[in-house]
Amino acid sequence: MSASSLPLVPYGATAVRPDWADLPAELRAAIGARLGARVSWATTAGGGFTNGFAGVLDTTAGDRVFVKAASLADQRHLSDWYARETAIIAALPPDLPVARPRWTLTTAGHFVICLDAIDGRTPALPWHPADLSATLQAYARVAQALREPPAELVALGLPQLADLLRADLSWWREIVDGREPVPAGVPASLRGRLPELAALEGLLPGYAYGSSVIHCDLRLDNVLIDRAGAAWICDWNWLCFGPAWFDLAGFLVTVYASGLDADRAFATHPAARDAPADGLDAALAALAGYWLVRATAEPSGDSPHLRAHQRWSGETALGWLAARRGWRP
Repeated sequence: MSASSLPLVPYGATAVRPDWADLPAELRAAIGARLGARVSWATTAGGGFTNGFAGVLDTTAGDRVFVKAASLADQRHLSDWYARETAIIAALPPDLPVARPRWTLTTAGHFVICLDAIDGRTPALPWHPADLSATLQAYARVAQALREPPAELVALGLPQLADLLRADLSWWREIVDGREPVPAGVPASLRGRLPELAALEGLLPGYAYGSSVIHCDLRLDNVLIDRAGAAWICDWNWLCFGPAWFDLAGFLVTVYASGLDADRAFATHPAARDAPADGLDAALAALAGYWLVRATAEPSGDSPHLRAHQRWSGETALGWLAARRGWRP
């Protein structure tokens, strides 16, 4: 299996964020006071598609932390996401590969969260087999632990994936019914497959109800590989009830693009043991439709690379689905 075309911009360099020195002096002073020592070095995180501050801070006392900060006035959606993420991480089982929260702070017109720092890197594309193996092992631990989520997590009021799918991942039906144009990323050879895509997509909500909890945003750029080669999973604010194999399906799109055997990776992973026979195809159809339609929206002010990421992801997911279904290119 040969690798498909890969994104032009590495996923570790998609973010456009302020550096530590760009933050208001009052905010930097308050963070330093909360840390109990002056910040001696700061490294801005390069991955992601949001524009809030995110970076590793080293202090003169020898401490190292990961800090996110967002304006309460201009980035209220981000500050709300950060608060949500902190509550979720605090309620996760303690033995998972997740950076733990230390504290939150509201000061100088900003909301700040502080997490343990992971000394790691974003995996590169194409996937290195060792990085992929570590990530799949880490997610197997997460999926097993969240099959029966702790009461503290359930009490946060998590949404059902099935409801999210009906609200925002039913785009092929919109296209077939004439309420949405065919996205530019759909090749001419597959435009006759639109009813089949809508039918596959329509299966997914019925498969998605359940009592287990999933990450719901498992992507390469939400993974860090530490110096020992172990994987850590980041950015937990989209948690919802749903089947773990849905997380796995979206994640493996980059594995397929790397020329690796994504079908085997899905079929042999513990998170997919309960997947229906056509579950992967239904997930790929729904995700491809969502990504391709979102890619046609106006450029995002958060990251100039977001629309390219969405189009590439949609085209890759659709290509993988076509290969699985035996649809001719």
